[in-house]
Amino acid sequence: MDALIVYVTTPDETSAGLIAEALVEERLCAGATVLAGARSVFRWKGGTVRTSECVCLLMTSETNYPDLERRVREMHPYEVPCIEALPVRSAYPPFLQWIEDETRN
Repeated sequence: MDALIVYVTTPDETSAGLIAEALVEERLCAGATVLAGARSVFRWKGGTVRTSECVCLLMTSETNYPDLERRVREMHPYEVPCIEALPVRSAYPPFLQWIEDETRN
């Protein structure tokens, strides 16, 4: 199985929670971890932005990534959301099996 961790930032816990709940319910990811309290500094439209954000880590498969990305874009409040898919090179085999089982449509 080709597992991915998808890294998504949101402006707050409410947005992250709504996205996480929808993706798990729709079986686009097996699970989500929401990490509040992130501090972000980034360039946007010619200036430097300093803000608080929430990080969402989504466990999914490469097969589900296109639909997961589309759904995040539909729900996300940012004009250009951070959606990064990171390959899982090594993991506990039962955990990988869980991801596969829970994202199978």
